[in-house]
Amino acid sequence: MNIGILGLGTVGGGVVNVLAKNQTEIARRTGTDIQVTQAAVRDINQSRICPTDGIQMTQNPTEIVNDVSIDVVLELMGGTGLAKKLVETALSNGKHVITANKALIATHGNELLALAKTNNVHLLFEAAVAGGIPILKSLEQGLSANQIEMVAGIINGTGNFILTEMRDKGRDFAMY
Repeated sequence: MNIGILGLGTVGGGVVNVLAKNQTEIARRTGTDIQVTQAAVRDINQSRICPTDGIQMTQNPTEIVNDVSIDVVLELMGGTGLAKKLVETALSNGKHVITANKALIATHGNELLALAKTNNVHLLFEAAVAGGIPILKSLEQGLSANQIEMVAGIINGTGNFILTEMRDKGRDFAMY
C-alpha cells in the first residue's frame, strides 16, 4: 500500500517515524506492506524530524492526490481551504483519506463523508477526534446496536488549550 502525505511537519514526520518503527508489526497484523512513497511539503530543503530516504518530496500537493500509484492520502497540513480541495480530489480519485484536521472535519465533514461514500472509499478522521483515544471506533463498533444520534464535546488537550486561550484572551477562532 502506497501512502502519500500532505504535510510533513511535526505530525506528518511523527507518522513517518511511527510507521517506520512499527512497519514489521503492521505488515504482520494487516498482511499489507505499507510504504510512505511521497510527501508534499512547503519547503523541500527544510530539515525533518523523520528520515525521508525513499520518499519523493514535492511542493505540489496536487501531484500526490492525482498520482495513480497512491492508495491512501494522509492529510496533515491543516486548514480548510486547500486541504478541503485536496481531500475532495483524493476521494474523487478513489483514494482513501486519513486526516487529523479538526477544522476540516468540523466545517466540511458531512459533505466529505458523503463524497467518500459516493466514491466507495473511506474518510477516516479518528486522529482529529480525541487524539489517540479510539472513541469513534468504540462508538461505531462497541455500541452498534444503539441509535446514537449525536455526540458533542471537546475532549482533547489541543481543543481545551484553544478554548482556554479564546476565553482568557478574548480571542476568536478565525476559520481560514
